[in-house]
Amino acid sequence: MKTVGIVGASGYTGGELLRILINHPEADVKVATSRENAGEPVFRLHPQLRKLTELKFVEPDLERVAESCEFVFLALPHGVSAPVAKKLLERGVRVIDLSADFRLKNKDDYPKWYGWEHPCPELLQEAVFGLPEFHRDEIRKAKLVANPGCIATASILSLAPAIKTGAVEKDRVVVDAKIGSSGAGIGVSEASHHPEHSNLVRAYKPSMHRHTAEIEQELSLKANSEKVTVALTPHAVDMVRGIMATGHSFLTREVTNQEMWKVCREMYQNEPFVRIVKDHKGLHLLPDPKNVIGSNFCDVGFEIDPHAKRLVTFGAIDNMLKGAAGQAVQNFNLMISVDERTGIRFTGVRPV
Repeated sequence: MKTVGIVGASGYTGGELLRILINHPEADVKVATSRENAGEPVFRLHPQLRKLTELKFVEPDLERVAESCEFVFLALPHGVSAPVAKKLLERGVRVIDLSADFRLKNKDDYPKWYGWEHPCPELLQEAVFGLPEFHRDEIRKAKLVANPGCIATASILSLAPAIKTGAVEKDRVVVDAKIGSSGAGIGVSEASHHPEHSNLVRAYKPSMHRHTAEIEQELSLKANSEKVTVALTPHAVDMVRGIMATGHSFLTREVTNQEMWKVCREMYQNEPFVRIVKDHKGLHLLPDPKNVIGSNFCDVGFEIDPHAKRLVTFGAIDNMLKGAAGQAVQNFNLMISVDERTGIRFTGVRPV
């Protein structure tokens, strides 16, 4: 059993990490930090954990965290994680960072996409992008894992088969993403105020969204390092959890359903948390976030549009699980050399 801690455990992602890890057979949760809530039982902020743990929040004292934990999950804001990760790594702790601070390999991408210079650029090459379907062997040996963004996870996994065919324009890939309100975190704002968020479909950051960089980075790997250019527009919609990433790729040659099925199966038939959804009967013909809520699954599917010479792809995830805490635990499982499904082998909940 490995000793683990969560730094920044008061938010939604921290709550999901706690929910999974306190029931994980290979994890012993020693520390959950929250500067504002130190001394309070964790169930006061995460009422779903009442009677499941007596753990209390503590101050984020990194020396104490490092003394008691072999692994630390960082659920901190973008730009805050990097120096914390560096200090923990220097003390021999293995780190899984759920922020964006180590997702991009090129330090020059941070001013462009995030608006700040990276404080620890020397760690960017050491960090492993934590998408198991792409980087499983590297994750097993990693000291620092950069958990992918939620929109990025759904987009990369659903678009990768299209890129793998070599039959689409690599400089013109479009992603339309719909995301639930939990993606904005636990903080409140006018945009998250119920009268403003109810019954809406609202585009936000319609160009230059920060997840674009990691989508391009990872899809370019599937294109044999040929640059893939992605145009991403996310929309806030009236649901709490879930992401649907709809991709539009434009064909350079004819592609058949059989070819796409073959590529999808080659990529994902042995992946424990990716399901290919393209049915011909019933209501659930293509991926739908409703069918993955509460699970670590990513459902992917596709449709061919011969009229517009377009390949439409679909990726559905629970943004709090495969898009955050569930994927972080999947990476933890790989790092400790256990079945990567350990502690996260549960179905979604239905109905939602």
